[in-house]
Amino acid sequence: MSGPARATAHASSRAAVLDVIRAAGTISRVGLVNATGFTGATISTVVRRLIDDGLVVETGRAESTGGKRRVLLQLNQSSRYAVGVHLDHAGLTYVLTNLGGSVVARMTRAGAGAEDPPTVVARMAAEVDALIDGVGVGRDRVLGLGLVSPGPLSPASGMRLTPPMMRRWEDFPLDEALRDATGLPVVFDNDATAAALGEHWSGGVGGASTFAALYMGTGIGAGLMIDGMTYRGAGGNAGEIGHSCLAVDGPECWCGARGCVEALAGPAAVVAAARADEVLARAAGLDGSPGSPRRASVTADFAAVTRAARRGEPGARALLERSARYLAVAARTLANVMDLELLVLTGPGLAIAGSVYLPVVQEELDRAFFSRATHSVDVRLSRSAATAPAIGAAAMVLQSELVPLRQGPRLPENLADSEPVTVRQAGA
Repeated sequence: MSGPARATAHASSRAAVLDVIRAAGTISRVGLVNATGFTGATISTVVRRLIDDGLVVETGRAESTGGKRRVLLQLNQSSRYAVGVHLDHAGLTYVLTNLGGSVVARMTRAGAGAEDPPTVVARMAAEVDALIDGVGVGRDRVLGLGLVSPGPLSPASGMRLTPPMMRRWEDFPLDEALRDATGLPVVFDNDATAAALGEHWSGGVGGASTFAALYMGTGIGAGLMIDGMTYRGAGGNAGEIGHSCLAVDGPECWCGARGCVEALAGPAAVVAAARADEVLARAAGLDGSPGSPRRASVTADFAAVTRAARRGEPGARALLERSARYLAVAARTLANVMDLELLVLTGPGLAIAGSVYLPVVQEELDRAFFSRATHSVDVRLSRSAATAPAIGAAAMVLQSELVPLRQGPRLPENLADSEPVTVRQAGA
């Protein structure tokens, strides 16, 4: 990303150095001095401790530039792991990532459905055990568990206002229950915010430190990254673009407002319109006729509409394109407010139908983004759209425990042991 140097406020010199090594892939001690502004003595001390803790390894030498070849450093990827869990009515997604955020195991299972929360938590704990045991990773190398779900969330009591399909979870202390069931520290956050962090941590956005992830799962939201830090807002629910208004007298949304993006463009709205069209409902297998598959979620029905569109069903294609136009206007609003250069489309819904939505969103931003005379907005489809929230959930653990910043959720007894510092890194 072009522009001036951007500051990342790490909680300690240790966190700052580890984060620079992570972002660089390989880097010398001299490179760390240049990137962080710390003295050579500070870098030597911090790097020695990181090596002693098994987090960093020396990996050969750089090419000679006329003097002694510099020793290169990189993360010891297999030294630590994190679990990420995305809980949704439609499905549960689990990932196990290594220290660099690369996925080493993943699985999907049935979602929350109509089961009672304690029953689902017990199932989640068993499935987390199976995920870890299946790879053969020792529990002592698992830093914790990141848990994400649809918002809005309350830091004190979990889900306070939930989509209709997850009303059983209101006021249920989900993070505490899962911590007790798994024996792992738990960090809890919004799924769209986690998706943005996952893109940043795993390198899906290159050198961009400020961008937005536009998320579509069962609902619509956005995760915001500003100068390498997730922006959560006062209550941890920033980015609820799905509940911005596109039509003052539009349909009522489950949140209590009218004309929300989600009510007009979300998967549930697409499925409801498809069911109301007899021809389309029959073509997509949503009419309940003999031979039609029985599905348990809006996500599955949305996938059926998308498959009908790919087969050439004009009604299905028209519904998706109408939804995409609404989403594109929401994306333009988000881009105007944040003055974005990069927008990532992500989430299970866009993993299914991203090929329809991407060109519509890009065309809208090319045509009507307010600052288009100054710069364009690059719109990309996430390479891991279906699992982005779970990957981001694991990244929350890695960041909180190993490279904590001066904001965001924190695991207990994290590794930071020195004063907060700010590292200035030039944009790529």
